[in-house]
Amino acid sequence: MTSPAVRPLPVWDAAVRQFHWLLVLAIALAAGTGFILNASWLGLHIAGGVAAMALVVFRLIWGFTGSTHSRFASFLPRLPDVIAHVKTLSHRPHVAHAGHNPLGALMVFALLATVLLLGFTGLGVLGGMFKQGPLKALLSFDAGRSLRELHELAAWGLLLMVVGHVLGVIYESRRAADNLVRAMVTGEKVLTPAAIAAPHNQRTPTPARPLSALALSLAVAALAIPPALMGLKAAAPGVPTAPLDHAYATTCGDCHMAYHPSLLPAARWRDIMAHLDDHFGEDATLPAGYGDKISAYLSANSAEHWDTLPAHVFAANTSAEPLRLTTTRFWQRMHGDIPAAVFARKSITAKSNCQACHRDAASGLFAPQMIDVPKE
Repeated sequence: MTSPAVRPLPVWDAAVRQFHWLLVLAIALAAGTGFILNASWLGLHIAGGVAAMALVVFRLIWGFTGSTHSRFASFLPRLPDVIAHVKTLSHRPHVAHAGHNPLGALMVFALLATVLLLGFTGLGVLGGMFKQGPLKALLSFDAGRSLRELHELAAWGLLLMVVGHVLGVIYESRRAADNLVRAMVTGEKVLTPAAIAAPHNQRTPTPARPLSALALSLAVAALAIPPALMGLKAAAPGVPTAPLDHAYATTCGDCHMAYHPSLLPAARWRDIMAHLDDHFGEDATLPAGYGDKISAYLSANSAEHWDTLPAHVFAANTSAEPLRLTTTRFWQRMHGDIPAAVFARKSITAKSNCQACHRDAASGLFAPQMIDVPKE
């Protein structure tokens, strides 16, 4: 029988518990696809990040409309309380808190803020560097690249917070002889009323207001969704949209993939067109007027004229060698772990056949989600 002095008390309402475990899943999905899997999993990474952002927005709303221990007012940390709590960490018996203790409250706010920071910087990276998402029309490649550094830093910070949170839960569960993980499943904590910290013990219980939460959620959605949809539909500046020049596509495409002009700087295209008599070991000489027309097209649409990730990467290739994309440091870094046998497959045939694996190679974008390595 449970002692009357030590009994389970309802603490976490259903909304908080569901938020907690859904956020765990969303962060695990985003972290797994970001830290472990390659860029082709970007779609799932985005899904995990957007889900985490939406959950945090809900938690912010529930922090003002939820039940007693869900409300921020019930655990808003003050510096003196945090210091006092840290000093009692090794004390037994400890002072129990029905909701979050001061140190745990700091962690909650830090986690919520970091997830939002990760979400917004992730959207910035997606828009600026990959020219996708609702911010693609607002951010340049350089802006996206700068946000990537902050995004990665925040990701490592969140990972450290998660580890600290788990260790804190384990320690507090042992110190309080109460399974805090189980409490986040059942909603109940085993507490001695007399041992509960006075501010929490004296607080008047507050009922949840789900209708208010629903109204606020709909208001936030009404404010956020329309501009997001407009951003998704907007054209990103600096992204090539015109089809390849017919003369170039048919002439060069007869022998190999017609590479998008944005994949090389103008100087490299001029070098290639000036030495067609020895075009990688073959004579590909064109009539003077015809060759000049293609050369002018390639120079006018070379890497310097676009704001895409491949254009920025390959625009840096200003040396006379290498002229082959497959020998550049960037290409080798991105493909270095792929066995040679994969490129030898009949469905691919060569390292230079980008369009065999990149479904959008002709556009010059090379989006990670468009990678599909064909099987034998």
